[in-house]
Amino acid sequence: MSLPFYRGRRLRKTPQLRALVRETAPLCVEDLIMPYFVVETKDSQFAKPVPSMPGQYQLSLAMLERRVEKAYDLGLTSILLFGLPAHKDERASAAYDKNGIVQQAVRRLKKRCPNLCVITDVCLCEYMSHGHCGILDSEGNVQNDPTLPLLTQTAVSHALAGADMVAPSDMMDGRVAAIRQGLDEQGLSDVPILSYAVKYASAYYGPFRDAAQSAPAHGDRKAYQMDAGNGREALLEARADVAEGCDALIVKPAGPYSDILWRVQEAVDVPVMAYQVSGEYAMICAAAQNGWIDQERIVLESLQGIKRAGARSIITYFSEYLLEQRLVR
Repeated sequence: MSLPFYRGRRLRKTPQLRALVRETAPLCVEDLIMPYFVVETKDSQFAKPVPSMPGQYQLSLAMLERRVEKAYDLGLTSILLFGLPAHKDERASAAYDKNGIVQQAVRRLKKRCPNLCVITDVCLCEYMSHGHCGILDSEGNVQNDPTLPLLTQTAVSHALAGADMVAPSDMMDGRVAAIRQGLDEQGLSDVPILSYAVKYASAYYGPFRDAAQSAPAHGDRKAYQMDAGNGREALLEARADVAEGCDALIVKPAGPYSDILWRVQEAVDVPVMAYQVSGEYAMICAAAQNGWIDQERIVLESLQGIKRAGARSIITYFSEYLLEQRLVR
């Protein structure tokens, strides 16, 4: 008599059996959020490639409309907007200008694609002359509490322009509570907050800083973004933002922090999203361009892994690619 052992292969024999018992559903269009970089420029045809992010561009308003509309027609349901202003200063005044670049983009996109979910990144780094996410003191340190009113003004201006959701990414303590109060006071209590609650100080952000032109002029962001060695701290940050009133939250980066993603989604009751960041994107693109990997399979597998770890939705620069190649429905 042979010894009993587990025959897992029985349920892997055919595609139909594998689909029948699959624990995590395949990617679908609704899982994807596509980031875009919109630039304040007089050149309506401006579309500058980001060298470290093949296939990604800094876009004028007109070119943004054209590109988003194409993706929208292919089925894209959600986007995340980042703005690059013409003017930067030490108060990030262009961030909360009612006619700022993001505010203009929101109005135009909501008119052009009314059913598109437009999420706006709420941060000051792209608008600050020094590239940090908050106001600096005389010694160059980021000041937490004085920054909160500026973040609130920015979020409110985005919501008044028609944003479906605002996403603070600055990592200032208390910003969710401040933004929630600011939105409510303006009669915008129905606008949800998607907080970058768990955002690590990561080397994987390098290409993004080329795209958003937001590298700090001095120092780094380790004093306000999280340390890569910490896991329990992620739960503290997530629970704090939920308590302050966020409606959903983000873990960033995604793939290298899938353990954190799993722990966070187990710990909170709000939807948890993940951001497959620029460095993750760039490495896959570079390896594919060199013929070292099968891009289609790697993209799908990397995103499936993020979804399996608990992400309700995924912010990924591969969203357009997946739609154009008809890899999601």
